[in-house]
Amino acid sequence: MSSSSAGHSGVPEVNGPSDPEAIQADITATREQLGRTLDELSHRLDVPARAKERVERIRGTALDVYLKNPPAVLAGGLALVAMMVGVVIMRRRRTSSRRTR
Repeated sequence: MSSSSAGHSGVPEVNGPSDPEAIQADITATREQLGRTLDELSHRLDVPARAKERVERIRGTALDVYLKNPPAVLAGGLALVAMMVGVVIMRRRRTSSRRTR
C-alpha cells in the first residue's frame, strides 16, 4: 500500500511548517477560522433572529420612504384599503347571489 505522497518510510510527507511555533500559529489561525465559520453557520440557522432582522430592515425602508414622500405613501395606503373594501364587497355580492339561486 504505497502512496505517491508517502516517503520511503511509509510516512506521508508534510508540506506545512516544521517549526513548533509556526505549527502552533497555524493551529491557532485554523481554530479562529473554524470559530468564525461556526458563528456564521449558527447565524444562518437561527431563523427567528434572521426574520427579526428582515422585519427591522423592511420597517426601516418603509420609514425612509414615508419620510421622503408622505403624501404618496398615504395615497398608496388608501388605494390598498379601497381595493380591499372592493374585494370584500364583490365577495359578499357573489355569496348573496349564490344563496338566492
